[in-house]
Amino acid sequence: MSYGIKVHVWGNYALFCRPELKAERCSYDMITPSAARGLLESVYWHPGLKWRIDKIYVCKPIRFTSIRRNEVKSKVLASSALSIMNGSKKDISISSKKEIVQRAALILKDVDYVIEAHFDMTDQANETDNPGKFKDIIMRRLRQGACYHQPYFGCREFPANFELFEKDEVETAYPDERKDLGFVLYDMDYTNTERIQPIFFRAVLENGVLNLENCEVMR
Repeated sequence: MSYGIKVHVWGNYALFCRPELKAERCSYDMITPSAARGLLESVYWHPGLKWRIDKIYVCKPIRFTSIRRNEVKSKVLASSALSIMNGSKKDISISSKKEIVQRAALILKDVDYVIEAHFDMTDQANETDNPGKFKDIIMRRLRQGACYHQPYFGCREFPANFELFEKDEVETAYPDERKDLGFVLYDMDYTNTERIQPIFFRAVLENGVLNLENCEVMR
């Protein structure tokens, strides 16, 4: 048995990076299913349940803006850190003055979505766990604004506000339109941990709603 909820999320900016563009970041037109799932997991995660995104409602028009950010182009290797832990005197510090670069990013602004999702029980649930118990916990946390960590839209510098959506109808920004958003990242396939693969799908907004139920995915 699955239990469904609707969650209203909104914020000033969002960046859901396209994987084909690496140096200069460019966002998808809207939140991706995996990002929506991660947002719900920040509110409540438990090994005994698995979130599944059913629909995403776009409640405000899709708008872009461009920004420039200072970033560090290098990173400390795990092997270098391990050698320091084992007694090496190697200097692994990064000088931001030497390594800093300025990069542009095309991001979303003034985002507003309603995420319709449900959860399924997994084989890692305890004997005392049940769907009703999880549903009560989730509803209480959403009403209280509780979360394990601050939800964000793609990047940590773009925090997301959230609340339980308790209205009957969702008003979208495109009530009489059909928008083809092209191929969008659906999720990552961790079946083989040595060869993690991305999964994509063709995203189509029908009247402002992205329907993910029984959508066809491509690897």
